[in-house]
Amino acid sequence: MQIFPRSLNKLPLILGGVGTIVPAVLIGAIWYFVTPKNFQVGYEPTQPVPYSHRLHAGQMGMDCRYCHANVEVSAKAMIPATQVCMGCHALVKTESARLAPVRASWESGKPVEWVQIHKLPDHAYFNHSAHLSAGVGCSTCHGRIDKMEVVRQDQPLSMGWCLQCHRDPKPNLRPKDQVTNMEWTPEMAVNWTAPDVNPPQHCSGCHR
Repeated sequence: MQIFPRSLNKLPLILGGVGTIVPAVLIGAIWYFVTPKNFQVGYEPTQPVPYSHRLHAGQMGMDCRYCHANVEVSAKAMIPATQVCMGCHALVKTESARLAPVRASWESGKPVEWVQIHKLPDHAYFNHSAHLSAGVGCSTCHGRIDKMEVVRQDQPLSMGWCLQCHRDPKPNLRPKDQVTNMEWTPEMAVNWTAPDVNPPQHCSGCHR
């Protein structure tokens, strides 16, 4: 007499399938719902002031360094102070409702609370000045900012993505006087050869 039904022969297969699918779904859910949004390509937060990079950096041709003045000499690019905005807007569009938070900041002395988009984990060290001095262009990491009405994260900025460049940096290098030129392409570099640079690939290079 058979004690267990034949259907129980499928139990190992069912358990094996559940044991594979459930952890995968769980890991995917944790990755999607727990990972900070600023680590995701396409992250596009709403800013307190609707600043258009497409207008300022694109149509008007403003250099990145006008607002991010410390990018060539500091580890951080620096979020522009209200004084930088008012350098123009004390005379231009002085009654614009969209610029009301900027004028309020200017009068009160309290900074505009911009939402940071490109933010690496605290355990990762990154220095903007080192990359610009090597000839890495702004658009390599940030994309075509000059075409973005609202700035979004263009690249994953993950460890694997960074290491890919560190292992073969030359395709991402350009003449140093072109690092902020969003329209630069390798075809423009006549008689120019990318220099030999040796970015760190060991752990202590970015985890100090």
